[in-house]
Amino acid sequence: QVRLVESGGGSVQAGGSLRLSCAASGYIYSTYYMAWFRQAPGKEREGVATTDSDGTTFYRDFAKGRFTSSLDNAKNTLYLQMYNLQPEDTAMYYCAADYWYRGFSGDEYNYWGQGTQVTVSS
Repeated sequence: QVRLVESGGGSVQAGGSLRLSCAASGYIYSTYYMAWFRQAPGKEREGVATTDSDGTTFYRDFAKGRFTSSLDNAKNTLYLQMYNLQPEDTAMYYCAADYWYRGFSGDEYNYWGQGTQVTVSS
């Protein structure tokens, strides 16, 4: 079974930065797809970025230019570097993975981490 563990969240002021990590283990296939999602209290979950095992990355519009998703294959760790954070970025951030699906539909991912909280104050 694939296990995903997020870390790196915290509280920052607007304009600050954070780097989230998603440590993965248990992959049995060399090709897989990963994604970052976030969910604010009372709001629906939304995709942030996708990165697959060859490093190909796609972003949602709100993340372009401020967020960078990258995969360190040697460490089996997915990162989300976030710059110029704003209060609207406040959310629980989740890492997801799947062997068959690449995209921003959260229902399609079979594996999820526990989430890491990001709080941005003005």
